[in-house]
Amino acid sequence: MTHSHRRTFDRTGNMLGALSLAVTDRTSEAVGGAAGQSETAAVALSALHHFLEDPSVDLLRQVLGLTASGTVRLVDRLQDAGYVTRRPGRDGRSVSVRLTASGRRAAERVAAARAEVLEKALSGLAPGERRVLDEVVSRVLVGQIRGPGATRWMCRLCDTTACGREEGRCPVANAAQERFGSGGRARDELDAPRR
Repeated sequence: MTHSHRRTFDRTGNMLGALSLAVTDRTSEAVGGAAGQSETAAVALSALHHFLEDPSVDLLRQVLGLTASGTVRLVDRLQDAGYVTRRPGRDGRSVSVRLTASGRRAAERVAAARAEVLEKALSGLAPGERRVLDEVVSRVLVGQIRGPGATRWMCRLCDTTACGREEGRCPVANAAQERFGSGGRARDELDAPRR
């Protein structure tokens, strides 16, 4: 790699890092405020609303990347706020979590706050530039897929309607399906499908 090529690569990576951090900071502030809870609680509400249907506390832990005790405390706070209820899990030994009507409304506020941050971030781009960015970001995201058992799923705050997941247009879901198939929870970090 030549010195000038290396500098260009470093510049692009550095700018991507700065952009990622700026968008993350603004998103964290917006979603926590929209939920009236911590950012982690807002992410949990979003995941429960968009793609986790009655997950076990352990699956929620995996999606969020928390410890078991941290997840239990989070669910306690969400339950105290009236956003979730606990139910017996599918296997009779576990506990599952379900959004209440109030929790769904909070999750919708979280999604709207996130969408507003992202729309502002992209507002300076022309439609053609947005299409190019969509293609590039799709490829970069696919390169970030981790294998089964991963924690802190990349799609934990996604609006799965916006990415076109149900229509088979989500690049991450498609690549994970191709790589890991449909066996078990091998659809990678994005993915407990709606059951």
